[in-house]
Formats: sequence, structure tokens, C-alpha cells
Amino acid sequence: MELQEEKTLAETLQELLESRQYTLLRQTISEMNTVDIATAMGEMKEEDSLKMFRILPKDMAADVFADLELDNQQYIIRSLSDREASNIIDNLMADDATDLLEEMPANVVKRILANASPETRADINHLLRYPEDSAGSIMTVEYVDLREDMTVADAIERIRKKGVDSETINICYVVTRQKILVGTVALRYLLIMKPEEIIGDIMNTNVISINTMTDQEEAARMFQKYGFTAMPVVDNETRMVGIITIDDVVDILEEEATEDIEKMAAIVPSDKPYPKVGIFETYKNRIPWLLFLMVSATFTGAIITGFEDALSAYVVLTAYIPMLMDTGGNAGGQASVSIIRALSLKEIEFSDIFKIIWKEVRVAVLCGLTLSAANFLKLLFFDKIAISVAAVICLTLLIVVSIAKLVGCCLPMLASKVGFDPAVMASPFITTIVDALSLLVYFNIATHMLHLAV
Repeated sequence: MELQEEKTLAETLQELLESRQYTLLRQTISEMNTVDIATAMGEMKEEDSLKMFRILPKDMAADVFADLELDNQQYIIRSLSDREASNIIDNLMADDATDLLEEMPANVVKRILANASPETRADINHLLRYPEDSAGSIMTVEYVDLREDMTVADAIERIRKKGVDSETINICYVVTRQKILVGTVALRYLLIMKPEEIIGDIMNTNVISINTMTDQEEAARMFQKYGFTAMPVVDNETRMVGIITIDDVVDILEEEATEDIEKMAAIVPSDKPYPKVGIFETYKNRIPWLLFLMVSATFTGAIITGFEDALSAYVVLTAYIPMLMDTGGNAGGQASVSIIRALSLKEIEFSDIFKIIWKEVRVAVLCGLTLSAANFLKLLFFDKIAISVAAVICLTLLIVVSIAKLVGCCLPMLASKVGFDPAVMASPFITTIVDALSLLVYFNIATHMLHLAV
């Protein structure tokens, strides 16, 4: 199907909807990908997206609903009758249904579950009992399990019966009657084996699994490490309770990356996309750190006031305060971002701190010498200031860059050690500390080298 290039997909569907060409609209969306339909609905007004949803063919409705943004899902669920809403929930994967219901009011959840099938209620209640951000909370309970004593023919027949309602059938999981996970077998392997082969003889017994209480970020790292598209989730007794699939991992990585970026920018993390966050909520997310950083920045003013007499003797020193503070903040920010990233990827641990300090010291000296040499030439030939003053500025620059690199690498590691998120110790926080230290170093060096009275 070719759409008019000058119009967006949402606009084309909107026109068909407004002109009440429902037959053509239904035919058009029946030939489209469910993700594209959901994206188009997300660009419409809520009332129009609800109309679109009611026009969808029944066999597409649940798939489109699963791809909608959370606020659109909530609006549609509230607008449907109890029976219609419960039918949608019954046709969603258990993990998607749980994610939706977790964000809805208790009275709405109660109403929907009252009309849902017993199997759906059991699956959702099972997932809701796990802590937020744990592997158990994001897994799905729809998977294909096999027994060791099955033949390949029996296994394929079970896949035919159970595979329709499963998240994935590429990998099947071999469990005992007590649900203990003992192996895995790939569907493609089953297809090339003889029908009479026994599953216990051909299964892979080297199984990598995740505990239900494992943090979701750690689960995502395991996917990255082993390159899996699905991974089994087990309880403390190695009983299989569900699987996590790669689509869930992509969502986790996006969520964690967004959270780290917001923390590094001194913003309280939000679980909503930017366009969906209201003005007052945005204000609440930003103002705590702004207040903290503003108050902490008053220390730099106090330092300048303390050296006011010294500055009056060499007013030219004042002109280079911003350069020194900015360079120190930038140097500290570079180090902190590198360390925070390495910590999040488990490339380094706290036990590596002395190796990291030694590395950053050498980097700092090289960077400081380069910056000082370039700045010294600029001060002499362009700014035309005295050699003694230029020496003070350049020596300060070397020391400030070294301190900033050390602060930038040590603070995130110390934060990680005591249980804080290293991202909190990012640029804004480190810059504030480095600014104060830069001024102390600057004025003390100037006082001694230029023999200023404090």
C-alpha cells in the first residue's frame, strides 16, 4: 500500500476517519503493520484514537494496543466496557498487561480483573508480587516448556498447541514435574532431529538463567553478555517461573539510559516521555537540584570575598576566574562521565580505584601541561600581561585540571561503593566542587607568588 508522500500516516488515517470512510479505513489499516498503526494513533487526539481502536479488526486490536503509549492505553481501557477491556487484557501478554495495570487506579484494576479469565488473573497477580525493577516484574509467564522423557514428535505437537499463546517459541525450556529447569532446546534443532529422539538426550544442559529478584539492569547486561534473545527466569529453588525477551531488554536499556542522563543533568528522573510531562511536574523534577547547586555555589562567592583585598592589588586576576573554573569543570566532567559509564557497564569496580587514579593523574598532567603551555603563549603575546601573572594563571590551570580529574574519577566510584547511583555525581555536582577548589588554589598561588596581602 502506497500512501501520499506529502501526508503523514496519521494525517491520512485522520482524514479517512473524519470523512467517515470507515470501510476504506478498515481496509487500509488491515494491510498495515501494528506498530505503524499504534504510532499513528499516538499522534491523534484521544477521542479519535479511541474511534480508530474500535474500527480495528479483532485479530489486530490486542497487538496494536500493546504498542500504544501508556497514557493512550489507559484512556482506551477506561473508555471500553468491562467486557471489552477484559477481552483486551486477556489477549495481551501477561507482562504487558501487568505493566498497564500497575499504572492504573485500584478501582479500575479491580473492575478489569473481575471480568478477566482465571488464567489471566493468576498470571497478573503472580507478576505483581515481585518488586519493581526486578527480573520477576518484567518477565512473561507465557513460554513453552517440555519434559525430558518427551520425544521430538511429542515436543513439536506441544509447541503447536501452546505456541500460539507464548511470547516466543524459538527456544523451549525443559523442566521436571516440579518445574526445576534442567535444559533448553532450540526449535530449529527439533525440526532437524528424528521424531523418535528423546528430548533429554538432545537438550542443552548448560543453561544460563536469571533469578526473579535480580535487578532488571543486571538482567539486561546478561543479555548483552551472552547475546540471547530470551532468557529463563527461576526462583531461589531453580524452579522456572517465566522468561524475559529481548524486547523487554530494549525497553530497560532505554529507561536506564534516560534515567542516567537525567541524573547527570541534575534532574529528578521521570518515568514519562518529555512531551507527556506537565509544566508543574517538570518544575518539581528540576528545582531540588537547582536549589542545592545554587546554595552550594555560594561558597565560591565567599571565597572571592575572602580574597577581595588581594584581588584589588591585581585586578587582572579577576578576568581569568571564569576560564579556570570552566576548564576545571570540563576536565572533571570528562573524567566523571567516563567513570560512570564504565561503572554502569561493569568494566571497572571499586577495587580498581588506585589503578584509575594513577591513570587519571597521568592524563591530567598531560592535559594540564598542554593547556598551560597554550594559555601561557596567549597571555604573553595576545593579552600582554606580566610573566609573573601569566605564571600564576598557568600553574593554577595545571593544578586545577589535575584536581578536577581526581575528583571526577573518585566521587562516582565512592558513590557506587556506598550504594548511591554514580550518575548523581556527574557534571553539575562535580563542577560545583571543582569551582570552589579552583578559586582556593588560584588565590593561594597568587598570594604566595605575587606576594599579595590577604
